[in-house]
Amino acid sequence: MSQTPFQIQRAAVIGAGTMGRGIVMCLANAGVPVQWVDNNAQMLEQALAAVTETYAHTVRQGRIDQAEADVRIARVTAAVDYPAISEVDLVIEAVYENLELKQKIFRELDSLLKPEAILASNTSALDIDAIAAVTGRPQQVLGLHFFSPAHIMKLLEIVRGAQTAPAVLKVAKELGQRMGKVSVVAGNCHGFIGNRMLNTYVLEARKMLLEGAYPYQVDAALQGFGFAMGPFRMYDVVGIDLGWRARELAGVGQDEAEVQVDNRLCELGRFGQKSGNGYYHYEAGSRQAEHDVEVDALVLRVSEELGYQRREIGPEEILERCLLALVNEGAKILQEGIAESAHDIDLVYLNGYGFPADKGGPMAWADQQGLADIQTRLLRLEAEQGELWKPARLISALAAQGGRFANVQVA
Repeated sequence: MSQTPFQIQRAAVIGAGTMGRGIVMCLANAGVPVQWVDNNAQMLEQALAAVTETYAHTVRQGRIDQAEADVRIARVTAAVDYPAISEVDLVIEAVYENLELKQKIFRELDSLLKPEAILASNTSALDIDAIAAVTGRPQQVLGLHFFSPAHIMKLLEIVRGAQTAPAVLKVAKELGQRMGKVSVVAGNCHGFIGNRMLNTYVLEARKMLLEGAYPYQVDAALQGFGFAMGPFRMYDVVGIDLGWRARELAGVGQDEAEVQVDNRLCELGRFGQKSGNGYYHYEAGSRQAEHDVEVDALVLRVSEELGYQRREIGPEEILERCLLALVNEGAKILQEGIAESAHDIDLVYLNGYGFPADKGGPMAWADQQGLADIQTRLLRLEAEQGELWKPARLISALAAQGGRFANVQVA
């Protein structure tokens, strides 16, 4: 077999935001020299200073010594423009989620980089094939979806496009290993594995706010099950305004009933932990989420304005709807071949989404319940709430033969 031409000895990162910073450190920690480009010189300068400070903090914690920190910092250099990175083996684009912007960057990179260079996008949901299509090297384009903060979070979703070459996937997996990541290969669809499932889970949580629950009740039920944090605490940490701004930018989704609580919070400047208020209140300098009765009143007001008849929603219903939404979507991902195994889906949820380790992940949890039982529960929800809950074909097939997700192998 001929030697693969793909070797990652030098890399570049486009974008000096939070994700770019974390990705640069992942590469530097793995021994890869990395050139950093951002069209805002001041932002790049601040980002380089932030990386230096992060390494200083790591030294103060005794996790690495000063000599090692110096070596890692020396691997990171600012690059003035795209021509300056023309000889790298890999470029990871980490700008904000806008398809046209990403396509523009990939067009420019494609025309400037050496023929064997690999182009990767750190998109969390966008169409990798649509990005690859603007280049003359679609076989060398893929997604490398890091999780924030990228230098700490273990998970890496490696997204294969329709034309991504096996040799390119192989070298991406090897890089993931060098960076100490848990790497999972995902097919190309909106949200890939993790965020596609998250969307269904969060939709149920948001619906229950309108139907009668409050954010602290939803989070308490899921944290009681063992999640690191419930969905509303998660949004406070990530920033509620990210989704709000993305909907505004895309011009779609802003009128959906389920996002009206988010919209109202953002209009009040309650963006989450970073602004001191979101779904919860945070004292200055504290990350402690405190129950805020003003948010309960806002939820009540929004749901009544939308014409909902509120009712009591207990922790059992919260768990049932959120967990079964994850499992049903996971089954669809498996039957479509987006994930290679149920174990890969579980790895994503254990390492990127705070699913309780003792439950083994959503698919392992479903196997423990028995898929005939899962099917019965989904059918009950379908009868009560409609078509959305129709069990995935794979669940029905496995339930009929006493099968388990764990034994499904996707070719």
